[in-house]
Amino acid sequence: MSSLFAAPAWRRYVARALAQLHLAPDDLLRDAIYRRLWTSILISSFGGQVTLLALPLTAAVLLNATPTQMGLLTAMEVAPFVLFSLPSGVWLDRVRKLPVYVIGESLLALVVASVPLAWWLGWLSMNWLYIVGFAIGTVATIAGSAAQIVLTQVVPRERLVEAHAKNALASSSSEVAGPGAAGVLIKLVGAPMALLADAVLLAISAGILRGVKVQESAQFAAARFWPAMRAGLVFVMQHRLLITMAFIVGGWQMCHHAAVVVQILFATRTLGLSEGAVGLCYVGLGVGTIFASTVGNRISRKLGPGPTLVLGVAICGVGWLLGASAPASAFGVALFATMLMTFGVGAVLIFITFLALRQAVTPVPLLGRMTSTMRWLILLPAGPGALLGGWLGEHVGLRAALAFAGTSALLLAIIAWRQPVIRTTRVLPGVGSSVDDDTKRAMPG
Repeated sequence: MSSLFAAPAWRRYVARALAQLHLAPDDLLRDAIYRRLWTSILISSFGGQVTLLALPLTAAVLLNATPTQMGLLTAMEVAPFVLFSLPSGVWLDRVRKLPVYVIGESLLALVVASVPLAWWLGWLSMNWLYIVGFAIGTVATIAGSAAQIVLTQVVPRERLVEAHAKNALASSSSEVAGPGAAGVLIKLVGAPMALLADAVLLAISAGILRGVKVQESAQFAAARFWPAMRAGLVFVMQHRLLITMAFIVGGWQMCHHAAVVVQILFATRTLGLSEGAVGLCYVGLGVGTIFASTVGNRISRKLGPGPTLVLGVAICGVGWLLGASAPASAFGVALFATMLMTFGVGAVLIFITFLALRQAVTPVPLLGRMTSTMRWLILLPAGPGALLGGWLGEHVGLRAALAFAGTSALLLAIIAWRQPVIRTTRVLPGVGSSVDDDTKRAMPG
């Protein structure tokens, strides 16, 4: 498969397509290595839109899952981040990251394909979906961290915000076309079988990644495991900017997961939408992300990365409150789509700044441990958030979970704005900035 995507004809086709976009002479997409990485993200993201809808729809419609079960399904996807992030970070700093990324995409294709296989064999159940969710989370924990580090090996640090914005644009382009196509596909063949499309696209993405050329070497191969892991923890915990961002984005993750576990149930049971209509509403998510991906870099330059992060949290909060107020009518459906669109805008603004800031201040030998430690910290609240959202949805009402997410996010934005290290961060800092003396002593070299 890799030879197919390394073929000169394929490269000429992409080059001609990009030439028609009138790219600036210094545009990142003119770099062949970054272009392959970006194309892989685009294809993988399109397939991910199928799973985004098909997996919860399989649980909600086919298996009649309760809100609590939906919360548990989401919590199972988050659990591997809590369990494996820290040790995987130490391991990633000792190995080449690109092969981990490629193998992760391939394994994810197999995991996703197991759902239609289980359905065809007649033993698909919520327990199996829990296992699938845990496996997806495990791959995302390890291969996802590796993918973020690979980007720093391809793109100069001073262009990380631009790179993350372009990556978000690739994802958001898929989110515009993907949900509608996924809704149609689910309607035609059913949610479980639709997951085969994602499996195929993940395999294609892995084939493209195998053609990426990066210069990397393992770090600290002889270092002892526990001291190495502790050095990563010390670096993050004593870095004012990193630990403050971990608190803010961790709180946002709690709100996000409290809302996401009830979104499909709210759409199908409160608003009475069909699978195809849900897919069309999710186009709003893509519209929001593609807008924010297009203007996010400019907003960050204008306001600064720190204030842009706070703005993203606030926008998400407003969106969830809009969703909580949506009536069971055509206007309510419009509000639901608007909620998804505002979430797309807010989430992109959060992550293009969050990822760039944390990578900009971290020395290369600590990137793996920093990435995994930060992912561990921000996702610790996600599992409780999912379970709380499911409990609220089942015992208080689906609207209550959305209202909780929106109110909490707005309060979090106020708290975040009051943090000087966030409010005054107007440019990407350099390596070692906002680092205490003890942390500097823990850093290599």
